[in-house]
Amino acid sequence: MNSPVTIIGAGLGGLVLARVLHVNGIPSRVYEADLSPAARERGGMLDIHDYNGQLALQAADLIDEFHAIVIEGRQTMRVLDTDGTVLMDKVDDGGGRPEVMRGGLRRILLDSLPAGTVRWDHKASGVRALGKGRHEVTFACGCTVVTSLLVGADGAWSQVRPLLCDAIPEYAGTSFVETYLFEADTRHPAAAKAVGGGSMIAPSPGKEVFAHRESGTTLHAYVQLTRERDWFAAIDFTDSAAATARIVEEFEGWASELTELITGTDTAPVLRPHYALPIGLRWERLPGVTLLGDAAHLAAPNGEGANLAMLDGAELGKALAAHPNDVEAALGEYEEAMFLRPTEAVMFDGAEVQGIDSEANTAQNLVNMINGQAR
Repeated sequence: MNSPVTIIGAGLGGLVLARVLHVNGIPSRVYEADLSPAARERGGMLDIHDYNGQLALQAADLIDEFHAIVIEGRQTMRVLDTDGTVLMDKVDDGGGRPEVMRGGLRRILLDSLPAGTVRWDHKASGVRALGKGRHEVTFACGCTVVTSLLVGADGAWSQVRPLLCDAIPEYAGTSFVETYLFEADTRHPAAAKAVGGGSMIAPSPGKEVFAHRESGTTLHAYVQLTRERDWFAAIDFTDSAAATARIVEEFEGWASELTELITGTDTAPVLRPHYALPIGLRWERLPGVTLLGDAAHLAAPNGEGANLAMLDGAELGKALAAHPNDVEAALGEYEEAMFLRPTEAVMFDGAEVQGIDSEANTAQNLVNMINGQAR
């Protein structure tokens, strides 16, 4: 079986690429490990930036569909001290980072593609070069596909990346513990009041609590701790009560409305370690294959990952459309810009600030950064 453009991974970046190709009359096929679009929850809220993610949606001719799923008011942000004191309360000013549910964004991308574009239940298990820019992908089901253009949009542990370089993601030194509080306004009113109408962050050296009000009255929280993997490995996350108790110990003395975001969880706490690829990772141009998103430039959470993956997909699609008879020229043009994109884009993000951690990481310093006063 042959396909002109084979995309491994149906995340936001891979789907944007497929959509931009479709808009430009270029066929593609996306192979995804999930059994179906509804196989698993696709994360929480995303702020989609006007300087990258929204540009990708414009290239995909989906900007109106995007605006239709924006949840109004969620750009509100507040910073709390560990005692619950509100140090900053930034109102939703209708700025350039509207919030949407990741699942809703994925749905509009899937709905925009021709039937059969995505092949579900196809987990890539190996890739090999066949020469002259052609590659064969083997899937866990035992089937294979041969392609003249292979795109790895398959995330941190990409099966495609080893074709291009030897880089392996390394633990970044921090991890999230993820929790959800449902019907928070009535069942967890103190925590709901602390979070407010959008996002809230309470930072301190080596730890922080970040929470977001999602659709309805759901609070989605991320507790970040700077700890080695062995420290987390000693916690039995299959025992939800014990794991929750151990994590909240690290926040002794914090305001109860903040620790309730840990102890009040209505779901089992989920450990999410952070990994990263080397900053500035590059590779020599290899005919017929490239990467986008986390497969190319995985970083610890900084508010830019999904937006960058979408822009990668859009820019690759546009480059292929601009060079219909010279795939290598398109890939070379795309990669040169993509290699620079992560370092250019990563800046302090007032709506999604989970990645800041140092001995100076106090709430007041965070307020100063948001207000542009940090030096």
